[in-house]
Amino acid sequence: MGEIYALGLNFKTAPIEVREKIACSKEDLKRLLPYLKAVSGVEELCILSTCNRVEIYTFSPREENVDLLTDMFLDVKGSPEAKKHFFLKRGEEAVYHVFRVASSLDSMVVGEPQIVAQFKEAFQIARESGTLGKILNRLFEKALRASKRVRTETGISRNAVSVSYAAVELAKKIFGDLKKAKVLLVGAGEMGELAANYLKKIGCTLYITNRTFEKALKISQELGGSALRFEEIEDYLPNMDIVIVSTGSPTYVITKDMVLRAMRARRYEPMFIIDISVPRNVDPKVGTVDEIFLYDIDDLKEVVESNLKDRLKEARKGEIILWDEVKKFTAWLESLKVEPLILELKRRVKDIERESPYFRRVVFRAIREMKRNPDVANIIFRILAEEVEDVHGGESLPYVHNRTDGA
Repeated sequence: MGEIYALGLNFKTAPIEVREKIACSKEDLKRLLPYLKAVSGVEELCILSTCNRVEIYTFSPREENVDLLTDMFLDVKGSPEAKKHFFLKRGEEAVYHVFRVASSLDSMVVGEPQIVAQFKEAFQIARESGTLGKILNRLFEKALRASKRVRTETGISRNAVSVSYAAVELAKKIFGDLKKAKVLLVGAGEMGELAANYLKKIGCTLYITNRTFEKALKISQELGGSALRFEEIEDYLPNMDIVIVSTGSPTYVITKDMVLRAMRARRYEPMFIIDISVPRNVDPKVGTVDEIFLYDIDDLKEVVESNLKDRLKEARKGEIILWDEVKKFTAWLESLKVEPLILELKRRVKDIERESPYFRRVVFRAIREMKRNPDVANIIFRILAEEVEDVHGGESLPYVHNRTDGA
């Protein structure tokens, strides 16, 4: 009948300089999938390409077709040397791997949500390219079901594991509803921009300032905020609920005196200050001011590390869920092996079924048992063959299906 295979490379098996050489864009996949399926002889094919992995999922009657598929793919990408970084999994091990990938249990950051969308997109491209069939369609549908179970029945996505998102989660704990919060982003550091972008999506009002006003204008257009002049920070500080500082300045940009004046002006309404700069751009003494919540990058990293430990504990629960789903899928896959036998049985007994409700019930139960336990399918088939022979008193069902035929 054939087997499911998972092969390729990822962040565990290959460095970025190898992964980037064989990475595929959407256009690459649309062009490559039909070609690779045709030249390799595999029956079904899908490729998942992300920044952390390039993996091929296929169903093939022969492993030599999979070897050819690997060589053809690397030849097209001009990187035959990447083969030494490839892994190959087959059967139940391959199914388990696909389920782990879809559930983000195999991700660099366990529980990260992006992989689900990437997995769905790869699935959709393969389906539109005509390289999926009954087996991989079912595999991906069940993988997404398993992913949903892992996310809803465990806490792998519950806690922030990026510095930027951890800052946003802390802000939520302090302010509760952030929709009316005013956020000031000081500087143009990547992590600061990410945190500001998260807050903007929640509904916060965003203000951006930078030593170069043109840079502040550019970021404000990208993030959907308002640009302020850097020299006017102290004037605007009393109006801000959250301040994210992410600059390359070698000295403090926000001092204790500045914050004291701002807090008096805002009547000591709480203010959350996040200093993601290295070296720090907010004077640590700012944290001694009443109603100021100051966190630097080390504080945030402690939160991230604690949350990551929690996620890894939850991931172990996810593994149990996945094995449950894998066993269900492999049972269905095994049941396909007796389909020819069942179809032949239905064809031969249809006349007797019409005449005998009792025999119809017997056949129904027999088919159910054949699907549930393919190992006994041949025995059940022979028993019913003898029953049909007794009824007709003549020609019996030819016994043409045995274990060597693939039952």
